[in-house]
Amino acid sequence: MLLFFRYFLLACHFVISSLVGLAIIIFRPFHHSNSRILAQIYSQVGRRIIGLKIEHHNEAILTHHEPCVVVANHQSNWDLFVVGSIVPKRMVSLGKKSLKWLPFFGQVYWLGGNILVDRGNRKKAMEAMETTKTALTTKDTSIWFFAEGTRNHGKNMLPFKKGAFVTAVNAGVPIIPVCTSSYLEGFSLSSASNGTAHIKVLEPVETKGLTLDDVDQLMLDIHLAMMDGIQEMDVLARQSKA
Repeated sequence: MLLFFRYFLLACHFVISSLVGLAIIIFRPFHHSNSRILAQIYSQVGRRIIGLKIEHHNEAILTHHEPCVVVANHQSNWDLFVVGSIVPKRMVSLGKKSLKWLPFFGQVYWLGGNILVDRGNRKKAMEAMETTKTALTTKDTSIWFFAEGTRNHGKNMLPFKKGAFVTAVNAGVPIIPVCTSSYLEGFSLSSASNGTAHIKVLEPVETKGLTLDDVDQLMLDIHLAMMDGIQEMDVLARQSKA
């Protein structure tokens, strides 16, 4: 019964939140702070519906950031409710072009100023990368990447794609890793409570002076640091359940 009730609530929340978000951003489409507003609208109610608490660690690093590239692990579609809780001002994200056609959410996501990439079209993808560089260097806006490129379903991180790191190096901006605990462990919409997801912001990694020849090592270093961060957050998550 709880499972079906939650699905009903989620459907209502998704539609209502999308319409509320659309009503807000329609008057300032593509504004750099739309993403934070939308993320908060979806997250504040959504995470309560699915029975998940959120704890932030080192959030001030993001709150007081300069233009940067954020690299985060991507576990599931529930990330909208989880990491949406920590999205700061002047932050947009990179998403698949196909999201634009998802009813309600897709149109809100696009008008929210987020950058859509056609990954099947190399020319269009390169144009999108140039857009990200412009946002970082001239518009005082940061970009959020799920650097794995797809969901890992909570089973460790997948190898990173290069896009986030090439973008950061080309723009000369720092990379800020964001690590979320493996909240899918034991997660079920049939459970009254799904515990606490812990999100930790790691120290910025500077890219000034780096070249594209440094990208592979940069990816490896950040991947290892994030794996350590996720394991640390997993320990906290298990302790909060005990």
